[in-house]
Amino acid sequence: MQFIVLHLAIGFVIYLFRFFGLMYFLGSIVFFTLWIFQSGNKQNQALYAAAYTAAGEVFFRMTGGSLIPWEAGKYSVICFILLGLFFSGTSRKSAPYWLYLLLLIPGVIYAAETLNFDTNVRKAVIFNLSGPFCLGIAALYCFDRRITRQQLHNIVWCLLMPVIAMGVYLFFFTPDTRDVLNGTQSNFALSGGYGPNQVATALGIGMFALVIQIFVNGKNKLIFFINIGLLMFLTYRGIVTFSRGGIFTAGLITIAFIVMYFQGVSSRKRNSISFYMVILGSAIAITWLITSVRTMGLIDLRYANKDAAGRIKEDLSTGRQELITSELTFFVNNPIMGIGVGKTKEYREEKLDILAASHNEISRLLSEHGVFGLIALLILFCTPLFYRIGNRRNYLFYSFFGFWFLTINHSSMRVAAPAFLYALALLNIVDEKKDTLPRKQISQ
Repeated sequence: MQFIVLHLAIGFVIYLFRFFGLMYFLGSIVFFTLWIFQSGNKQNQALYAAAYTAAGEVFFRMTGGSLIPWEAGKYSVICFILLGLFFSGTSRKSAPYWLYLLLLIPGVIYAAETLNFDTNVRKAVIFNLSGPFCLGIAALYCFDRRITRQQLHNIVWCLLMPVIAMGVYLFFFTPDTRDVLNGTQSNFALSGGYGPNQVATALGIGMFALVIQIFVNGKNKLIFFINIGLLMFLTYRGIVTFSRGGIFTAGLITIAFIVMYFQGVSSRKRNSISFYMVILGSAIAITWLITSVRTMGLIDLRYANKDAAGRIKEDLSTGRQELITSELTFFVNNPIMGIGVGKTKEYREEKLDILAASHNEISRLLSEHGVFGLIALLILFCTPLFYRIGNRRNYLFYSFFGFWFLTINHSSMRVAAPAFLYALALLNIVDEKKDTLPRKQISQ
């Protein structure tokens, strides 16, 4: 409870004193770094640090100003995980992800030859590969790593905290909903002046984490209703961004969690779970009704794929289908080496006179890496699914894996969250009494 109050206060203080956003980011980095060193990562503190930073990355960018590098969130997650690898090593089973990281190299080398002369090669490569690299490093750490169910819940708690702070900041910072609505498109003003897609994605993580708290910590009625209230609050803030991708993703992975959780409990406990589901469904319905009234019905049109005049939009993907198709065409025309890392936007402008990004990581990997990207994608899809056959104790597996897949299809890997949550699907959940056992370090 005290952590919730703390982060409610953090969000409000940053609203009052914007410079505190930078202090919040730097303070978080220092705190977690010292914690990992002091503990020797004996309880997987690196995962807590990475979870907090991954979920808070959008908020850090939003409030830290130009003093925080754009990729600072991903760099921080990578550094925390590297510290974890230094102290705790990696599993001998993680070879597929070493291969995955090696497969990213040819596209980088080829990019040095294909990118335009006036393009900053270093920035182009880092921008496009920081996400995939973050995923590879996180997967090396998480693959078959034994953690307890309580530690998994702690990780989810770390995902939630910075999102609560962001929600409070948005509540005070954004103008009145009715004053800034002029259509059904994604709304920057209601997203704190930041990218609605990324803000909705971060808020979706918080929504998902709160649902887990509602089911797992539902015995305490006070905490239960506090979590319900926070869920309604974050859901409202997410919906009014008018960005659908993050909200749909949150809904789908939440359903995956409920299904898996329901199957894993006794028949007696299912009765209480059914009660939680009724309360949860009612809370979401009330939130939607409030949002509909506050947006004068425009949110209903948005999710019905209609414009403000009620006309159905022809393209549900808001133009992304054409961009994805073009990238797949680039792959077909350049199947071996692709067109090089960071070249997609330039190449599309040269060939089609369209300067835009598809925000689809699958088509981007194929177009820029060629057959190496195809093999990398096969590793990313097949390795977790095969691992799942012999290890079914992670009841959040499909939620984590689904978040990665759904997010990279509408928001690429512009933030660290899909990379990190993908890695969490690879964890080996053990009984509390067995606890986590030290593993032999094979990579430091």
